[in-house]
Amino acid sequence: MTSKQLDEPFISSAEAPREITVKAVILGVVLAAVLAGANAYLGLKVGLTVSASIPAAVISMAVFRLLRGSTIVENNIVQTAASAGEALAAGVIFTLPALVLLGYWQGFPFLPVMAIALCGGVLGVLFTVPLRRALIVNAKLAFPEGVATGEVLKAGERGGKEAKYVVISAIAAGILKLCQTGFGIAAGTLSGAATAGRAVFGFGSEMSVALLGVGYIVRVNIAGLVFTGGVLAWVVGIPLYMTFADPSVLAHTVDGATGYDAAEAVWSDQVRYLGVGAMAIGGVWALGSVLRPVVNSIRSSVRAVRAAKSGESNGLERTERDIPANFLLWGTIGMAVPIFLVFLFVVDRARLQISSGLFVGTIIFGVLFALIAGFLFSSVSGYMTGLVGSSNNPVSGVTILTLLVGALLLLAILGVEINFTGHELAATVGAATAVLMAAVVSCAAAIAGDNLHDLKAGRIVGATPWKQQTMLIVGVVVAAVCIAPILSVLYNAYGIGSSLPRQGMNPSEALQAPQATLMSSIGKGVFDGGLPWSMIGIGAGLAVLIIVLDQILVRRGARFRTPVLAVAVGLYLPIEQSVALFIGGLVAVFADRALRKNGADPKEHRRGMLFASGLITGEALVGIILAIPFAAAQSADVLALSSSALGMSEGAFTVLTDVLGGAAFVCFIIWLFRVARRRSEQNGEQNQE
Repeated sequence: MTSKQLDEPFISSAEAPREITVKAVILGVVLAAVLAGANAYLGLKVGLTVSASIPAAVISMAVFRLLRGSTIVENNIVQTAASAGEALAAGVIFTLPALVLLGYWQGFPFLPVMAIALCGGVLGVLFTVPLRRALIVNAKLAFPEGVATGEVLKAGERGGKEAKYVVISAIAAGILKLCQTGFGIAAGTLSGAATAGRAVFGFGSEMSVALLGVGYIVRVNIAGLVFTGGVLAWVVGIPLYMTFADPSVLAHTVDGATGYDAAEAVWSDQVRYLGVGAMAIGGVWALGSVLRPVVNSIRSSVRAVRAAKSGESNGLERTERDIPANFLLWGTIGMAVPIFLVFLFVVDRARLQISSGLFVGTIIFGVLFALIAGFLFSSVSGYMTGLVGSSNNPVSGVTILTLLVGALLLLAILGVEINFTGHELAATVGAATAVLMAAVVSCAAAIAGDNLHDLKAGRIVGATPWKQQTMLIVGVVVAAVCIAPILSVLYNAYGIGSSLPRQGMNPSEALQAPQATLMSSIGKGVFDGGLPWSMIGIGAGLAVLIIVLDQILVRRGARFRTPVLAVAVGLYLPIEQSVALFIGGLVAVFADRALRKNGADPKEHRRGMLFASGLITGEALVGIILAIPFAAAQSADVLALSSSALGMSEGAFTVLTDVLGGAAFVCFIIWLFRVARRRSEQNGEQNQE
């Protein structure tokens, strides 16, 4: 088979391949439920979820190979539905557990949780329909996981020599992930700190080959900006805060911690809010940047609807047909009704002690705010993931911003009648109402970032957009039905954060739910006071400076750009993730130089792309698989080897795991470079090894 160029669909728009079939729907539904459960556990446990588009594509290809007779777009349909489960789980677990942590809920009631997840998820799909043309077709953003998924599907379809790069790197990455997270014999993170007076300079890197692969795909410009944000937070922000902060306040923040742990405590409690402020300004700027193409895309969708009514839709290519624009309007209105009912019955009017008119008005405001913010931040989420990948989807960041703005507006509306200071019950209800609004937005933004990557993969393989969008809604429905029982099981098995469902449970076994814990703190902080507004303001000012720099670079025609949201993500992410991402970007730079030296076009980097895709695939698959024994045993250490089992002291065992983890990561860096610098086989140079 003759290989097609990277920018051409694998299947042309003139062809009519099988896409939505019975076996594709069944497999997509099953995977959506499984991935929702696995990622709900992982997200509550460690605050991270695993991007599931590539793993779902690999699983689909493996299953269909046994059944025989599948098409590449049929596999794409499966991974599209399946990945919605993972994405929706992230949107839910970042927000709704905050209601338990606030003491507002004593568990996870099925109907409210299901309704919020379903409506938010469906809105995320609907809001990104016009964004497909704006960000994928017109803006042509990178969408690294979408590209990687498309390349995985194409490699699986071709088989032979191209597929081996995905398979080999995926197996190797999976083995490393098993040794890191499962057996615990290789460190997953290396970190350290230097102290100068009261200041602590923290630094480290995750030994994640998936992040290495993402960095290679997004290239050094974006990876470098994310890293710059991390350096600003950890090498500049934390030391400055620790140097000039009031000693008693600093002592309360670090709570006896020293070294890197102290730096991490300061970052979590104070400095990461620089990222919140930067995201606030960057989000508004990004929205303004995509507003015109989004409006044009909506107009194009409206024209398509009119053409369909007049029988002229045959002129629109199959690979350009979205869900009609009139569906978007009526679908949004349809989702607003159950959101209104959930808010009406969940928000406790008795604790607020306000008039019925003000109460209903507050509920209507909450629904309208959730819809408007949902669309705005779906756009921001889609734009951001187009730059740095769905693994770095700033869902928690935009959700924090939504919670902040929503809570402040609620405070302005209700504060006339309620003095929240010292009014604990009313403050809790106010915070809970803001969390409900943020939950809708969080689910929409999580699905939006995931959705656009799936649509990018579909564009690469030649899928039909409206069929993908339909299957995304199917995946959302499945995940929404499953998520409440999953949360209830996890809550009753472990407890969440400081909230334990049964007496006698061990607090050390509770799922920490870091994002939800932060959401509950912000919600109460707005009504009770105590948020680090100075940090938020400094982050906003920093974002303005970065935007000005970017505009100067644009006017000078520079190839290097400074998109502000990339820096904001770096401010908000742990420094370890930024370092691994940056290393991947550097590998791409040196591989491109090697290709130029050999007389090849650096744009033709298929081998490196496939190898990087395999790294993401292997780590993600094993991360999801490990969630099963972890949940069954109610422990993330069920497979871990102890120092005593190996006859070693604890100190010697720690050194061994650090050395093995670091050495393995370095080997993967060298391996990726050696593969990426080779010429592609499709240019007839198969022997250039």
